[in-house]
This record gives sequence, C-alpha cells and structure tokens, in this order.
Amino acid sequence: MRTRPAARAGQYAALLAYLIFLAFPFLWLLSTAFKPPRELGSLHPTWIPRHPTLANFRQAFEEQPLLHAALNSLLAAIGAAVVAVLIATPMAYVMARHRTRLARAASGWVVVSQAFPFVLIIIPLFLVLKRLRLIDSLAGLTLVYVVWSLPFALWMLVGYVRAVPAELEEAAAVDGAGRLRTLVSVTAPLLAPGIAATALFAFVTAWNEFFFALVLLKSPGNQTLPVVLTHFIGAEGVADLGPLAAAAFLATLPSLVVFALLQRRITGGLIAGAVKS
Repeated sequence: MRTRPAARAGQYAALLAYLIFLAFPFLWLLSTAFKPPRELGSLHPTWIPRHPTLANFRQAFEEQPLLHAALNSLLAAIGAAVVAVLIATPMAYVMARHRTRLARAASGWVVVSQAFPFVLIIIPLFLVLKRLRLIDSLAGLTLVYVVWSLPFALWMLVGYVRAVPAELEEAAAVDGAGRLRTLVSVTAPLLAPGIAATALFAFVTAWNEFFFALVLLKSPGNQTLPVVLTHFIGAEGVADLGPLAAAAFLATLPSLVVFALLQRRITGGLIAGAVKS
C-alpha cells in the first residue's frame, strides 16, 4: 500500500522536528562555548557568536584538571566496557541456547534489576567496596560500572545470540568443534554488531556517569570528568557559564568519536546471509 504524499510529508516533518529536538542542546552548547562574557550576559542571545573566542576553553583548562579527569573517565569507561563484554558474551550464549527454568529466571531478574534506582544500591556497594579497600579508587569505580551495566549488556546480547542460526553451531559440532571453539570461532564473529553495541552502551554509560563517581571518589586526583565539571559551579549556585560550556562540549566528543567508529558494526548486517537456503 503506497504512502500518500501528504502522509509522507508529515513523516518527514516529524523526523525533521525530532532531529532538531535532539541537536538543539548540542548546538546551543557549542555556541555558548565560543561566546565572550558580554554575549553570554546579553538579553538577546544569538545562535552564532558575534565575536567568537577560545578564551573559554583556555580558562577551563587553567581552572580545572580536565585532561587528568578525562583520563580517569577514559580508563574507567574502557575497563567497564571490556570486562562487561567479556563476562556477558558467554553468559548470553548459555542463556540463549539453554532455555531452562534457571535461564528464564535469570532473564527475568535481569529485566527487574534495571528498575533499581541508584540510591537503593549505593549503600550496599559502598560497604562492599570498603571491605575490599576499593573506596576512592578507579578500580573500585570500574567494578561498580561493570556491575551496573552487566544486566542490560546481558539482555542485549541474548537477543543477538538467538538471532544466530543454530545450524551453524550444529555444523561446527559435526566437524568436531567443542562448545568453547564454537563460541569463539563461529558465534562470536557473527555477534560483532551486538558486541559493538554492548561495548558502546557500557562505555557511554560509564563515561557519563556522575552519581557513583561523586560518592565513591574523594581524592581530587581520582575524580572523573563529570565530577570535575561541577567545580565550575560556585558555592552560591552561580555557574561560570563560558568555561563550563567549553568543558562540557569537550566532554561529549569521546562518546561521539566512539559511536562514529563503531556505528558500522552496530548497523552492519553480518548475520544476514550466513545461512543460505
């Protein structure tokens, strides 16, 4: 059934409005980062700075250790993404291929655990990390990020594993491959889009996370970038808007770069055509 021109125009208009809605905060942040103080306090703000300047970026780096904080965030985010994928991939394979009562109960628990708020688990986590002597350390924060992102990562990968045709694994078994060899050599390559999407989710979640880092990290040298961004807000709640916008703009770039590098893996149809009829 063909779409009428009016309906198609409405669809394109809705899509355009949605894209503008998504792009507006980023574009306004970019504009603010390049505005001098006089334009930031203007009663008639403009999209494009009349006198663009890099002073906000220079001031942001002079006032706060942004590079060191970004390195802390990067280490925690990469560690959380790698460990979460390494743990979730074999677990998802077992849950997808062995649909027992235990596997169904685990799947239900994964879904339910996503409803837990941060405040509900922060005290138990704090006590556990204190017993392990991991308070105020990037290793402890990375462990928390792995635990927090693992349920959703597992839930994502289970769907990707179920999309892999079982005939491929049966053929590998006929050739003499064991479970581990089948997972590594047959299933894992076909899961590349799912693994990339899961790693991206874990990375972005850890990179943008604020609450756990605020509670668990006390030393200035261990603080992550989202926590350091709060230092641009004074004791009276007045924000140093120019440097804050500049630092926040720089903080969004790694997520965009990671997504640009992995988007082909995410959208690629590597499973399509694996089994020929």
